Amino acid sequence: MGKNMRLTCYAQKHNRPEWAKSLTGITFDLFFAELAQELERFGINLERLDDDGQVIEINSYNDLLNAVRIASPSDGISNICVGHVIGKSPHLDPLEDIRRAVNRIAFAPETVAPDSENRKVCHNCGCGC
Repeated sequence: MGKNMRLTCYAQKHNRPEWAKSLTGITFDLFFAELAQELERFGINLERLDDDGQVIEINSYNDLLNAVRIASPSDGISNICVGHVIGKSPHLDPLEDIRRAVNRIAFAPETVAPDSENRKVCHNCGCGC
């Protein structure tokens, strides 16, 4: 039996247009399909969920990362934001950062700081980091 992971994208209210379309549309769909296919080779099933019940107000790039959550129940990770997993983004590329975070949870979940770490990378997501 393989590992099951979930990528959840919360709804977003954009106050700035820079990243308004970065987590939607054909580009994101293709990105996700490719990422899921890559992980499948290692016995990891990655599913996608869009949660319109949670709305993140996007005022900064960190807020955008907070709108994307990763779960890996077998690793004890229930719903952690990308910003918590990767910390500071080197290139401000949402797809690159999501790939980095998903791969880190997939292959090295023990390197992710626990929620109680209170890392200062998030803004308004409510995850506690």
